Amino acid sequence: MSSTARSSTATSPTTTSGHPAYRQVAEKRAAQVQLRIADAITKFAGSMAFVYLHVAVFAAWMLLVENSPWPTLTLVVSLEAIFLSTFVMIGQNRQAAYQQAKADHDFVEQELELKTNTEITRAIHTLTTELHRRLLVDGEAAGTAGPTTP
Repeated sequence: MSSTARSSTATSPTTTSGHPAYRQVAEKRAAQVQLRIADAITKFAGSMAFVYLHVAVFAAWMLLVENSPWPTLTLVVSLEAIFLSTFVMIGQNRQAAYQQAKADHDFVEQELELKTNTEITRAIHTLTTELHRRLLVDGEAAGTAGPTTP
């Protein structure tokens, strides 16, 4: 695998990738509304904007909304953690789908390349054998049919 192919697998498959398997999976995901929503939430939940928003909301909650914010804030944060862990798993499943599609595509391509190389090797062997046979036959015929020198 080339270094450019390796580097593209290290990046997010939602970026514009030249690999046909990535494009195919992305098109399938884009066709379903719930998957687009899950992808958008997962993308936002993994950003620094998400962290900054939570710092601001939690600070405002603790300073402005409630005198004793801990019981309610703890409940909200716990529920949010449950949902975020689900979105992490969704992201992992999405990544696994991209990797599996790429592996399947690459396997088919490598099998096709192996078959083509095998056919080329057989053709070269046949041509080499025929060339060798003709050179030997023509060489022997030229040696016996021509004049002999003392």
